[in-house]
Amino acid sequence: MSAAPPTPGAISSTGRRIAITAATIGVIYGYDIGNISGALLFISDEMRLTPALQGSVTTVLVAGNIVGALVAGKLATAVGRRTTMLLVAVGYALFSAWSGVVSDVLWLDVARFFLGLSIGLSLVVAPIFLAESAPAAIRGALVVGYQVATVTGILLAYLVDWALAGSGNWRLMLALSAVPSVLVIFLLVRLPDTARWYVLKGQREQARRTLRLVDPQADADREISAIQADIAAERGGRFGEMFRRPYSTATAFVLVLGFLVQITGINAITYYSPMIFKEMGFRGNATVIGLPALVQAAALVATIGSLFVVDRVGRRPVLLGGISAMMLSGLVMISVFATGSLEGGGSLWGFAAILVFTAAFNFGFGSLVWVYASESFPARLRTFGASLMLTADLVANLIVAQFFLPLLDGLGGVTTFALFLVLAAVSWVFVHRYAPETSGRPLESIRTYWENGARWPTTPR
Repeated sequence: MSAAPPTPGAISSTGRRIAITAATIGVIYGYDIGNISGALLFISDEMRLTPALQGSVTTVLVAGNIVGALVAGKLATAVGRRTTMLLVAVGYALFSAWSGVVSDVLWLDVARFFLGLSIGLSLVVAPIFLAESAPAAIRGALVVGYQVATVTGILLAYLVDWALAGSGNWRLMLALSAVPSVLVIFLLVRLPDTARWYVLKGQREQARRTLRLVDPQADADREISAIQADIAAERGGRFGEMFRRPYSTATAFVLVLGFLVQITGINAITYYSPMIFKEMGFRGNATVIGLPALVQAAALVATIGSLFVVDRVGRRPVLLGGISAMMLSGLVMISVFATGSLEGGGSLWGFAAILVFTAAFNFGFGSLVWVYASESFPARLRTFGASLMLTADLVANLIVAQFFLPLLDGLGGVTTFALFLVLAAVSWVFVHRYAPETSGRPLESIRTYWENGARWPTTPR
């Protein structure tokens, strides 16, 4: 008796494993960038860290991100997407566990640097692996799911930190992500590499088998021909072309936008919100760690909400609306610190401002900004564009991670949050002036905006 044909729209077991792997990787990534927020309270007390040294514990992770991101593309091409993701999972497991057993700040920084390197690899390779591996039926859901999983991981980190606040066990806070990391290793071992990588390496038969495993309903030969055509279109790009007309304007746009995403202060909230809440008058470790969990829950809701409205109202309104709410939150924060009423009502207004700021960021910048890097360039330059934006983003992240606590300690909340407000205002003007509305436009038509001097052509091309 012959096997029944696959149900239209059905997802294969390989496709399900890819979906589970994607979600787990996203959660681990979110957890590893969020867990330092609560742990730093207890690390600082135990190791008697100055604000600058507290910043270094966070900054060294971002420095590792930059190094990992710089080598990720070449590594993934040389050894494969799956093998690189295995290295990421091993790094997550090994270095998060190491972070939990160190005895001084030097070795903590070393462990977190290599954990950051693993995260940097993941930032580049995980989206590539997922997009190239996913069957067409769930590709969009996986991309969305990965974003949601990352925010869920940050929320989970705060909840774990809150649960352990009574004991002050910062070692367990940092080391727990080793457990799901080991799970990811077992999941990845059972997955093939991507069909695109096999085609890139001339392994056409292996690519055909992989496509049939991932999506039994797909026309494997047709898919392989499409992959070959796409690879051919990407060849010939040169990095120097990014800085010559007609794409120099697009390059400047993605560099500035990537920098503004982080320099406006979102990771000051992600990394240091318990310390901000202490400055605002809240007391008790369970309270100052529990409140950020509520903030991240709002961020998760905002991220999901953005996905429902972005195609209906357009990308520019969503981005500008999110930045406007960030600016309003900044004004409230300045007022809270300026009045000195950091008890009772004052601190509650501050909490509301932090919550709205984080939700607004995730609604606008967090959900949409990376789209422009992939849309602004032709296929042969697309990877360069994404790499440039990521580099600018990580450099700004490094600046915020290192200098936020010394600024808050030395200049106070009014000056610090006034600086973020000015930067948010600059972001609003920049997006309003330079960001094109790309919703509903075919990918190949979007780059004509930049080819036409940052204006839409008056006649179709």
